Amino acid sequence: MSKTTEKEVQWILKAAPETAIADHAGVPAILLQLLAQRGIQKPNDIDYFLNPKLQDLSDPYDLPNMKAAVERIFKAVDNNERILVYGDYDVDGVTSVTLMLRILSAYGLDASFFIPKRGEEGYGLSELAIERMIAIEEAIPEKGGIDLVITVDCGTASLTEIEILNEKWIDVIVVDHHEMSNEGSPDCIAVVNPKLGDDHHYLCAAGVVFKLAHALLKERMIESFDLKDCLDLVAVATISDIVPLVNENRLLVRHGLRRLPQTSNHGLKALQKIAELKGKLTSMDVGFRIGPRLNAAGRMDQPDEALNLLMANNVGEAQALGAKLNGFNIERQQFEKRIRDEAMKTLLENHDPVNDPVIVLGSRDWHPGVVGIVASRLMRMYYKPTFIIAIDDQGVGKGSGRSVEGVSLVGAIRACDDHLITGGGHDMAAGLSVHEDKLDAFREDFGKYVLEKTSEAERAPRIYIDAEIDFGQLSLEFLDSYELLQPFGSKNPQPLFMSKQVWLTEAPRRLKNQHLKLFMRQGVIEQDAIFFGGGERDLPDPPWEVAFTIDRNTFRGVTSLQVVIQDIRAAK
Repeated sequence: MSKTTEKEVQWILKAAPETAIADHAGVPAILLQLLAQRGIQKPNDIDYFLNPKLQDLSDPYDLPNMKAAVERIFKAVDNNERILVYGDYDVDGVTSVTLMLRILSAYGLDASFFIPKRGEEGYGLSELAIERMIAIEEAIPEKGGIDLVITVDCGTASLTEIEILNEKWIDVIVVDHHEMSNEGSPDCIAVVNPKLGDDHHYLCAAGVVFKLAHALLKERMIESFDLKDCLDLVAVATISDIVPLVNENRLLVRHGLRRLPQTSNHGLKALQKIAELKGKLTSMDVGFRIGPRLNAAGRMDQPDEALNLLMANNVGEAQALGAKLNGFNIERQQFEKRIRDEAMKTLLENHDPVNDPVIVLGSRDWHPGVVGIVASRLMRMYYKPTFIIAIDDQGVGKGSGRSVEGVSLVGAIRACDDHLITGGGHDMAAGLSVHEDKLDAFREDFGKYVLEKTSEAERAPRIYIDAEIDFGQLSLEFLDSYELLQPFGSKNPQPLFMSKQVWLTEAPRRLKNQHLKLFMRQGVIEQDAIFFGGGERDLPDPPWEVAFTIDRNTFRGVTSLQVVIQDIRAAK
């Protein structure tokens, strides 16, 4: 936690489930404990979790309205109709558009695409975006009119906007994963969204598109098209959209990560080269090094460039576009730092970040493309539900929110909708639009909502320790077994361990960006570690209790187990 956070972080050690089995096929006992904590305790479930197979994928027709979507798409194929794929500007959106275009192309359709500009047109379907989309299509007479729009990663709550398309005699299929509108489902050919059913709620939009592609191929197989080649894009989307890595998501990501180093997608190859990623990849590599570069194009209001990268036909084109996205990402980082510094200054001067239940900040000088990242950083720093809002010249603010455990941002938006123009998203991450003069009223009611829904103890910053282990247990052999738990992410977090009675063998070494290199010992066992941002902390005198994760580190051909410190406190 930051020096500016006065509340002490609670360490909560999870109990070892009494129902955990003691032995299974040579799996270490500590791994069986970690699995049991995740609800994986039966032998068959353990085998499925540790080694998920593609043959275990469920029937795509289990998703709502899949049959109607498949039939309408094949009607378009048979009649050579004009299809436009409309997607969002984030990673999930552009990968979903890419997947949809790829499968339509395999069936012989040259579909067009449209991605709205975040700053001008906002998220998802909007009247402004529809107007520009139709103007672009009508400017190319030889294309003819649009017969069918397939929205991906948006559209579920766009009842008014889809009615506009209906009035223009354009059919619509929605392929999405977002929450339904309180007003019901849009009037269209089909809404393929797991949220309309009882299962698969964890899928991101690219996962839903993958299921749609699977359904199409079940009806009409294409010998030259292998759906497994799309798993890399699904993995990138699933990780970047921070949806739960459970059930089929875990399966799709595990196999997608395996394919990424050998991907046939020129764009993904270029991004891996730029990010200096080699060999086996993890969800952390995607979430922190590939995803942000893809996202940067949309944040800088040039989302088509991310799609062009993923659709690149050759290495040279992909490398040029990859360099462009990397430049966008550097620019995004500069915007982010300025906004974060200004937000921190405003917070400390005008609010009480320690005792206020929420953080809501807005400015006319902030870029709408990076407010979500700043919200995420402030949320983690203060452990409070946070909205950061960029306000345009007309006084309309567009903001992104990030939440903490136990506070649903969707619920908060619904409870405060009298103050908002619009809003929606997920429980832990959401977006909204609000008039500048309503900002204070929204902050007040948002705070009341949080106070009503949570206790003081629930609002305190806390970390959950999976298990206590000794330094002597840390070995490459243990790491090999431990990595079977991957991929890590939402609902399958990287295990957090703790060790007690830890001493320093020499003074911490300061690295760049306030990182620390620590040289520690527990008894006679020595272990070094990295503490990212540790230079900003006032560390207690040893002996310590340390909370940490472990990773594999390969440097100059030598592989070692790396300890990454998450928190330090004085020994109890």
